[in-house]
Amino acid sequence: MTHRVRRAALRRAAAVVTVGLMLATGLVAASPAQAEDTDLVVNGGFEDGLTGWFVNNGNATDSATLSLTADAHTGSSAVLVTNRATTGSGPMQDLSGRVQAGQTYALTARIKYENPNGPATKQFFATMHYGAATYTNLVSVVATKGQWAQFNGTFTIPAGQNVSTARLFFETPWTSTPSADPEVHLMDFKLDGVSVVGAAPPPAPSKTIEVVGKLPGEHNPLIGHKFGADGFGFVHDGRVYLYLTNDTQGYAPDPVTGVSPGINYGDINQITVISSADLVNWTDHGEIQVAGPNGVAPFTANSWAPGMARKVVDGEEKFFLYYANNGSSSNVITGDSPLGPWCSERTSTLIDGRTPGAEDVAWKFDPAPFVDIDGEPYLYFGGGPASTSMPPAERFNNPKNLRVIRLGDDMVSTEGTAAVVDAPVAFEAAQVFERDGRYYLSYSSHFGGNDFGGNQTPLPGYPGGGQIGYLISDDPMDWPKETYAGVLFPNQSQFFGAGTGGNNHQSVFEFEGRYYFTYHAPTLNKRINGNTTQGYRSPHIQELTFNPDGTIQQVVGTYAGVDQVRDLDPYRVLEAETFGWSKGIATTKVAGGSAEFGDAAPNLVVRDIDNGDWTALSSVDFGGGARSVTAKVRPLASGGSIQIRLGGVTAPVVATIPVDAPLGEWTELTAELDGVAGVHDVYFTYAGPQGADLFELDTWDFETGAGPEVPVTVSAQARCLGGEAYVAVRARNDHEAPVDVVLETAYGQRTVTGVAPGANAYQQFKTRTPAVSAGVATVRVTAEGVEGTTVRTAEYPAADCGD
Repeated sequence: MTHRVRRAALRRAAAVVTVGLMLATGLVAASPAQAEDTDLVVNGGFEDGLTGWFVNNGNATDSATLSLTADAHTGSSAVLVTNRATTGSGPMQDLSGRVQAGQTYALTARIKYENPNGPATKQFFATMHYGAATYTNLVSVVATKGQWAQFNGTFTIPAGQNVSTARLFFETPWTSTPSADPEVHLMDFKLDGVSVVGAAPPPAPSKTIEVVGKLPGEHNPLIGHKFGADGFGFVHDGRVYLYLTNDTQGYAPDPVTGVSPGINYGDINQITVISSADLVNWTDHGEIQVAGPNGVAPFTANSWAPGMARKVVDGEEKFFLYYANNGSSSNVITGDSPLGPWCSERTSTLIDGRTPGAEDVAWKFDPAPFVDIDGEPYLYFGGGPASTSMPPAERFNNPKNLRVIRLGDDMVSTEGTAAVVDAPVAFEAAQVFERDGRYYLSYSSHFGGNDFGGNQTPLPGYPGGGQIGYLISDDPMDWPKETYAGVLFPNQSQFFGAGTGGNNHQSVFEFEGRYYFTYHAPTLNKRINGNTTQGYRSPHIQELTFNPDGTIQQVVGTYAGVDQVRDLDPYRVLEAETFGWSKGIATTKVAGGSAEFGDAAPNLVVRDIDNGDWTALSSVDFGGGARSVTAKVRPLASGGSIQIRLGGVTAPVVATIPVDAPLGEWTELTAELDGVAGVHDVYFTYAGPQGADLFELDTWDFETGAGPEVPVTVSAQARCLGGEAYVAVRARNDHEAPVDVVLETAYGQRTVTGVAPGANAYQQFKTRTPAVSAGVATVRVTAEGVEGTTVRTAEYPAADCGD
C-alpha cells in the first residue's frame, strides 16, 4: 500500500509539471468554451452552506476542516479551509456524471490566503481527480497574500478519459513532506465563486427494463424492473427484507441495441432494499446511498455484499447493515428500522488490515453478521487468493481464506482475534444460520487458477468451481475442515443455462417455520439480451429442506421459485411499487415518508409508465367483495387511464380509472368495483397517448363492500416460556351460531372451524427467538348465513425473554 501511494504521488507531481508547461506555452485552449452556458458546480458561492462540498479524500493522509466565513469575495459567505494535512487537502466537489470526455470547460474561482508567516505569493491549483492515481491540474493562479486572486482559464478533458469518477478540488503544489514547512505548504485559505461552465451532460441512458423479466406465474427472479445481487435475507415483524448489491447502478443499455456495457463493480456504492410478507409480492424500497462522498459512510468508496442484523443495544432496538468496501475492508452502518434512517457510528472501517487474525486474508470483504439464540454476535468475512506460503494442494483444497470474529455488544466493534474458517475450496460469501442447536456455514467455492495453486482436481466430495458448499458445527467460532458437509447448491448455470455462470453469493433465513435459500443469477439480464449477459444479476429464492440427520437436501434452482406464503390483503394502503410482476416501468424516490411503512421509511413511486405497460399483484384475497379501488396518481399527459383486470394482462376489464386530473398534481382517483370477490391475481394495465410518459403512481387502496359483521372479541399478548418468546392470540365467538376462525401472526397461522357461541379459538405461536418486537395479530371470522369475512386485529407488546 505504501508503494501505491508513492506512485500516485509521483504521477501527480508529473501532472503538475506537465500542465504547468502547457499553461506557460499556451498549449491549453485559451478560447471560451464552445458549449451551452451551463454551470456544473453546485453551490459555488457557498451561499447554501457547505452543500455539495467535502474535503478531498483521494489519499488516506488527506485531511482538513471546512467551515464558513463571512469574509467572502461576493455574497455573504465563502469556505475557510484549515488544519490541512497534505497539499491536496482542500475543498472538493464530485462532478461525476456532469462533465464529459472530449468537452472544453471554462473554470473560474476566487482564492485568498492570509497566513502572517506565509510567503508573499503562493501558487494554487484547481485539480481534477479521475480516480486511482489519475490527477490533472486544470487551471492555476499565483495569489498575493491578503488579496483575492482569480482562477480564470479553460481545460479540455481528453476524449479517451474515463469520467465515471471526476472530482474537482483546490490545492497547493505537491510536495512529499509538507509538514517540514507548513507555513509554505499547508497554509489556511479561503475559496469563493467557483464555477465550471460548459456543455450540460446529455440525459442519462434510460435504465428502464422494457421486457417482462419475471414471467406471470413464476416467482424467480424476485423482481423484473431492476437488478440486485448478493441478497441477504432478514426477517422482522412478519416481513422478509432482502438487501442487495445495486447492480442497476451501472446499467446503461444502448438506446438502439438495448445492450449495456459490462458491469463495473467499482462504481457501486449503494445497497438496494426490497421486502415482502408473502415471498412473491415484493415492495421496492429503493437504494441506500451507503458509500462515496455523499454516502452515510463517506470514508468508504463501495458497498457490496450486504448483511443485516438486529440487536437491542443499551435498551434500544437497532439494525446493523454490514457491507464490503470493495475487497480492501468491510464496514457497518446503523438504522432505526430495517429501512433506516441510517447513520454511521464509525469513522473508519470495521474490518481491515488492522483486524487481528485477518492479516493473511486477501479480500477482507463479504461481511455476514450472525446473532445466535443467546444474543451473542459474530461476523463472518473474507475470501480471495490463498496465501502463497501454502503448498499448492493446500492452497487449492483448504485455502483458509475465510474468518469469523466476535462482534462487540455495540455491533460496531470487534472483540479478540479472528478465527480461521477452514472451508474446502473456499472463495468468498461465508454466511451462518442456526437450526436445532447446530450452526450451518455456507460459502461460495473458487474456480482454481494461479491464485489457488494452479488448476487441480478437488479432493473427493469437495465442491467444484462456483458452487455453494456448507459446514455444520456445534460452535460458531470453530470450523475445521472436518465439519464440511457437502454441496448445498451447484452452479446456477446448471439450472439457467448459457450466460448465467460465474460465482454466487447466498444466504439462508427462516420465515414462519420454513427455511429459504437466497442466491443470484443473471436471468433478467439473459431475458433482455438472449444468451449473452453482461454480469447484471438478479435475486432468487428457493425453499431449503433438511434430511433427518440435519444435513441439507441439495437445492435446485428454478424459475418457479417458492410458493406464496399467504394471500395478499388489499384492504389497506398499498405502495404501488409492490409488484408480483411488471413490465416496462421504473421506480424513483420522492420527498416524504411512506404511506404504508411510515414517515421514517423512504417513499417511492412508479414512474416511466407508457402505453401498454403494466404491474400486477399475486393472489389478492378480496374476501366477500371489494367496493372500490383508489389510486394516488400524478398525471403527466392528458388521456391516460388505468384498467383493473383479474387473472391476466389481457383479461376482461373490471374497472377503469380515467386519469383526468390536473397535470403535475398528485390526486386520488377512484373507480367502483362490482363482483370482485375471492382470490385473484390483479393486473393494472396502463393506457394513453403513444410515446408519452403517462403518469406516476404512489399508492393503491381497495375498500371492502359493506355488509353484516360477525361479533367477535380478540386479544393478543407476548409471553416468555423457558427463555423463548411466544405470541398468544385468542378470539371469542360472540355470535349466536358457530363460526370459523383464522388466527394469524408473523410466526404462523392456524384455522379453527366450528367455534361454538361463547367459546374461544386460541393459539400460542412460537417465535423461535428469545425476544419479540411489538406487532399485530390478525383474526378472520366467517359464519354461515353471513356474507363476507369479518377481520379484526389485536396489538401485542414487545417482550425480551433473555433478561
